[in-house]
Amino acid sequence: MRLGPELRLGYLLREPVIVRKGILRWELGGIAFIVVLGSVLHFVFEWSGGAIPVAPIAAVNESVWEHLKLGFWPALVYAALEYSRFGKSANNFPFAKTLGIYLIPITIVVLYYAYTAILGHGLLEVDIAIFVVAVIVGQVVSYKLLTASPLPERLNHFAPIALAILGVLFVLFTFYPPHLPLFRDSVTGGYGIVG
Repeated sequence: MRLGPELRLGYLLREPVIVRKGILRWELGGIAFIVVLGSVLHFVFEWSGGAIPVAPIAAVNESVWEHLKLGFWPALVYAALEYSRFGKSANNFPFAKTLGIYLIPITIVVLYYAYTAILGHGLLEVDIAIFVVAVIVGQVVSYKLLTASPLPERLNHFAPIALAILGVLFVLFTFYPPHLPLFRDSVTGGYGIVG
């Protein structure tokens, strides 16, 4: 059966909506994936008996920095899964996922220090809510960019480098953290894996 011009046009106009809905489902699914895997990573180092190989991806202490890993690594894994599904067909994929992944730790840091400056201390319930909000922010921004018009290609070329830099910093600062408040364990007062 051959479609007339008006039916072909109707099909072409609906196709982007279908694609956007598919991407939206993946981005929403990513929220659950990142929150659940990140929550598990909070305990993996302790569960492993302090195994050094898991230290770069799991929280090794109660510093804000170590909790940023809980969003970064699961979001990176999820981005790899998404790439295998629609990474070559979605617009701006490398840049969209990189910006979304960067926004998770940025949102956590801003919201955490804002509310603790007001209250003078942290609250576990608020910290958990901030983690979820940060993941939502990252995934929503990612969705918006994945379904936007193509951006300059240089952004997509720079994105993997930016992700690699952040990944290296998470590994490096696990073992050699700067002695700054962001890296200070709120329970022991120590820094990094060695305390």
